[in-house]
Amino acid sequence: MNKNQGKRTTKVGIVIANKMKKTVTVNVERQIRHPLYKKIVKKKKKFFAHDEYEKCKIGDLVRIVETRPLSKTKRWSVGEIVGLSPSEREKEIEEKKK
Repeated sequence: MNKNQGKRTTKVGIVIANKMKKTVTVNVERQIRHPLYKKIVKKKKKFFAHDEYEKCKIGDLVRIVETRPLSKTKRWSVGEIVGLSPSEREKEIEEKKK
């Protein structure tokens, strides 16, 4: 491994769109302290991530991993689905009851 190569950056965010083929839009939110006013500020950023098997649904909590450029805007891929959307969770609960 070279000095330039290291661990891949990962981020956790919520899927906000899955209309494209094998691509999801992930909204990553982070909190920072304002340097002058010391107030906690929420910053949001959208990332396009590659979803090979198209398993992600809107509202899912996913972990995205940095990867080589896959297209003009895609530099991330879905590593894993951390949590399901609220509607999917309700469906699972109903299935378990049956």
